[in-house]
Amino acid sequence: MTRPLKRFLRALDRFHAERPWDHNAHYHPWILRQLPARFGSALDIGCGSGDLVRSLAVRGGTVRGVDSDAGIVERARKLTPPELPVSYAVGDAVKELPPGPYDVITCVAVLHHLPFREALEVFAERLAPGGTLVVVGCAREESAADYAYGLASLPANVVMALVRNKGRKVVRPASMTAPVRAPDMGFARIAGEARALLPGARLRRGLFWRYTLVWRKP
Repeated sequence: MTRPLKRFLRALDRFHAERPWDHNAHYHPWILRQLPARFGSALDIGCGSGDLVRSLAVRGGTVRGVDSDAGIVERARKLTPPELPVSYAVGDAVKELPPGPYDVITCVAVLHHLPFREALEVFAERLAPGGTLVVVGCAREESAADYAYGLASLPANVVMALVRNKGRKVVRPASMTAPVRAPDMGFARIAGEARALLPGARLRRGLFWRYTLVWRKP
């Protein structure tokens, strides 16, 4: 890596550290568009501070959020109005997942923290027949297509940071305080294994270093 490129990347890191915005929350409206207008029950895996849970509750009969971080779950409870049909649980996203079945299961930027195949098998088991699984995930950059999406995300990321923060320096929101882990699977492998486990699943690369998966259980 050349010295000018290193300086550019350091400057970019400083810029985003001062003007953070939530890449995961950016996908929340897209997630809602993949779901029925009304559904009975939903489960958000890795719910964090509960932003998506509260959005799901507007359209669902009951919504449950689960996260392994007891502190962030307590914050989610405090941020959630008592009139919403929402509950939260602390637990492992695979071994301690609340029993279903659920009409909707969502999982945002969590799957790369979990054993991939086991997690998808458990999600599928908890999903009701006809239910919808929506995943927004992170993949390791490996192919030319991966790097192309990553490069396209750089200028878009700067624009979004300026627009969402109105050009100002801001404090990192609670929704962005979860531990970060680099993904160890590339998109091609993720897509191949997911389609084998979930026949008919739709996977797409997306901007901001994310991919999407939508599966409707027969």
